[in-house]
Amino acid sequence: MRFTVSSTALSSKLNALSRVINSKNSLPILADFMFDIKDGMLYLTSSDSENVMNTQLELADCDGEGRFCIGNHDLLEAVKGFSEQPLTFDVDQTTNLAKISYQNGIFSLPVDNADEYPTAQAVGEGATEIVIPSGLLSENITRSLFATAQDELRPVMNGLYFDLTPECLAIVASDGHKLVRNKILTIHSEQPAAFILPKKPASLLKNLLGKDGGDVVIRFNERNAQISFAEGEIICRLIEGRFPNYNSVIPQNNPNQLTVDRLGLLAALRRVQPFANDSSNLIRFHVEGGTLQLDAEDYDFSKTATERIACSYNGQSMSIGFKGSSFIEILSNFDCQDVNILLADSSRAGLVLPSEQPENQDVLMLMMPMLIND
Repeated sequence: MRFTVSSTALSSKLNALSRVINSKNSLPILADFMFDIKDGMLYLTSSDSENVMNTQLELADCDGEGRFCIGNHDLLEAVKGFSEQPLTFDVDQTTNLAKISYQNGIFSLPVDNADEYPTAQAVGEGATEIVIPSGLLSENITRSLFATAQDELRPVMNGLYFDLTPECLAIVASDGHKLVRNKILTIHSEQPAAFILPKKPASLLKNLLGKDGGDVVIRFNERNAQISFAEGEIICRLIEGRFPNYNSVIPQNNPNQLTVDRLGLLAALRRVQPFANDSSNLIRFHVEGGTLQLDAEDYDFSKTATERIACSYNGQSMSIGFKGSSFIEILSNFDCQDVNILLADSSRAGLVLPSEQPENQDVLMLMMPMLIND
């Protein structure tokens, strides 16, 4: 079997596929890329047994059809330094060897039998389908991933919750201390459905999805999801279990509204945070009139910091404590100029919203307060 493929196109596809492969695998063949040549196309697959990614390339020249596997590390290292040029693969499956020739040389690598490669479990009939523009999905995943948990006891918190309702599609993430809820108002269904997408396939999609306006089709059942996009598809096992009722923790009446320049507050928090206690990372927000004062202190090491920034505020003067690093993450995952911070009292969750919502979306982030000593 002999075929020719563009070096840069192959390198780009293999780099994307390599993100699926684990450094340690339950099956040795999962350290390989699978090549499947048929009808003048090269179909490439990588897997970690729970996530399978497929993509394809048109071949410049092809003689024969078949399947084989090549170890990911050696092939990636071999092709990544090439300028644009044709690579010709000569695969002999009797000697289990692939010879790859290029303009100035040739190298050879062992190949493995593709029959040993595990096949992905198809989603099948009766699956729920969501169609969403790729740029919109990428934006919502990027905005939410930081709020997922690393919790062995509650694995349902370790992914993104997609909640399809008659009103909207909500994409939610929470670690129990902070929460992100994105509503996409243009996507809804009379038949409610939901699934929890693990962090790994969500991260893969974040890096792979383009802003070209193409659509992503998500088909899912109780156990698996098949996510198809312009560059290929990902088939993944979903997190099983019931996601907590996120709506019940979002306060409906936080009357005190603080409006502040997002980048100004972000810069001030980054300056003040190093002076906070390492274990608690507590920063005290005191707002009164048109001034927001940030205080951090670590009396064990005689460190304190205070900074004041201008704001607009319509409520009673109050003090509330937040974890500095988490508040920095929240502000970093908005892209608006101003944010509105809605507060009730020092014991109730604070809400952070963009001053202007993205078109056809409703974005909200929530931060649980920390106990402060008055």
